Amino acid sequence: MPNTPEQQPRPAGRARRVTVDPEGPVLVEGPVEVTAADGTVARSDRFVVAVCACRRTRTPPWCDTSHRRRARDADATKDTP
Repeated sequence: MPNTPEQQPRPAGRARRVTVDPEGPVLVEGPVEVTAADGTVARSDRFVVAVCACRRTRTPPWCDTSHRRRARDADATKDTP
């Protein structure tokens, strides 16, 4: 991935804020356009979008909070003898 200013186009306007939650999604200030590995493009004009990082979502690339259900299931099994 290029990392010098000559190789990367400069974004118009201010930089987008990206917040990474290690136990949840990646939050990105919108509007956002996500290109998947197969070339499909998903676009959202929302103020902030949650991009799935755990790959459990049923609505890729957007987070549907599936990571929450898995985390609770794992925590519940720890308490059982």
